[in-house]
Amino acid sequence: MLRRTFISLVIFCGALAASDHPPLVTAVDSIGLTVSDLDRSVDFYSNVLSFKKVSETEVDGPEYEHLEGVFGLRMRTARMRLGNEFIELTEFLAPRGRPAPVDAKANDRWFQHIAIITSDMDRAYKWLRANRVQHASSGPQRLPDWNKNAGGIRAFYFRDPDGHFLEILAFPPDKGNRKWHVAPGGPKNDKLFLGIDHTAIVISDTDASLGFYRDVLGLQVAGQSENYGPEQERLNNVFGARLRITSLRTAAGPGVEFLEYLTPSDGRPYPLEEKANDLIHWQTKFLGTNVADAARDLQKFRSTFISTGVVELTDAESGVRNSIVVRDPDGHPIQLVQQ
Repeated sequence: MLRRTFISLVIFCGALAASDHPPLVTAVDSIGLTVSDLDRSVDFYSNVLSFKKVSETEVDGPEYEHLEGVFGLRMRTARMRLGNEFIELTEFLAPRGRPAPVDAKANDRWFQHIAIITSDMDRAYKWLRANRVQHASSGPQRLPDWNKNAGGIRAFYFRDPDGHFLEILAFPPDKGNRKWHVAPGGPKNDKLFLGIDHTAIVISDTDASLGFYRDVLGLQVAGQSENYGPEQERLNNVFGARLRITSLRTAAGPGVEFLEYLTPSDGRPYPLEEKANDLIHWQTKFLGTNVADAARDLQKFRSTFISTGVVELTDAESGVRNSIVVRDPDGHPIQLVQQ
């Protein structure tokens, strides 16, 4: 029975990929994370990482309960901007969720982070040290030149006040989006933190995740590499780390990066009982043209729905917008919102 189900999903994904079916999503709107104290988190992301708060809302009611799968909720959300990219920080005033495990590691499959581009890795690291951030890497790492697709990239993992993993990233001139580089002869960018290149998620099987994000949602593969060695181990703080990395993008917004740990294989699975008010919760928000159609395709794909179905949300600026929240094959929540 399981084999028959797997074959039917492969056939469904192949039919979508081979057809003229338009992408279900058109852009990554924002990356959301649950925090324990919104004011503290806004202060951290503003004063340490240069994000700007663009709005704050406080909501409750049945439509949000049906969307997030949390009964009796009341939540505050701050939308924060860095460059042209956005994050959304959400504090659940009620009910409070569970704290994050103190022993969380970068190869656990609930891992997710945002990669923040810096114009100067050395200066950024000194700034983070001065602000006493918690290290997740031993220090900034430069990936070796033998790695054709990643050589020369410098990166550092650290944590926010709730323990969420974050990354600062610096691309060499021959890598990364053009917008992260100063044009020849152009003025030097004096901003230390420039924007968000991607959000990274740990997955168990790249092919299964491609079946969801590429073949069903419509993201495009932008790059691949296999990273290993002492620099990668110290970046992730995982001994023996060997990763298959796949980058995907939509037409706009940050990318989505798969981190499949080929070794070690002891990363823990996404907790089945996880809720939106738990502090391990991240939620990537995608924009789409027709959420009702997307919901039907995701039901055919046998996706796990967090929302009770398509939920109508009243937006002060855009009016009524349809939205759903589902889980990817490893349990990472994603939200689709109608443009």
